[in-house]
Amino acid sequence: QVQLVESGGGLVQAGGSLRLSCVASGRISSSWTMGWFRQAPGKDREFVMSIRWSGDGTYYVNSVKGRFTISRDNAKNTVYLQMNILKPEDTAVYYCAASQRVAFGRPSQYDYWGQGTQVTVSA
Repeated sequence: QVQLVESGGGLVQAGGSLRLSCVASGRISSSWTMGWFRQAPGKDREFVMSIRWSGDGTYYVNSVKGRFTISRDNAKNTVYLQMNILKPEDTAVYYCAASQRVAFGRPSQYDYWGQGTQVTVSA
């Protein structure tokens, strides 16, 4: 069983930055995929970025291209989402997710989820 705990959310002004962290407890193998999703009020959960635990194969939604970066620290069992040049439309609850196989943008591809962390970007 794997548990995911996110942190790092908060309130920031437009143009600012935040770094989200997701600590995974349990055994993660190199074949796993780690993803970040977000969900704004009244909207469906949206894929943001993903990375293979091996470090290769990163994917992202076009709206965050050039602004967000995903990385992982195997020694700390942690995945990060560095968010720069934040916009009000980035406001959402951000969720960390883990898949035991190759996964991309569909929530159904992921097996484990964190509880989410709120990111609010003011104009």
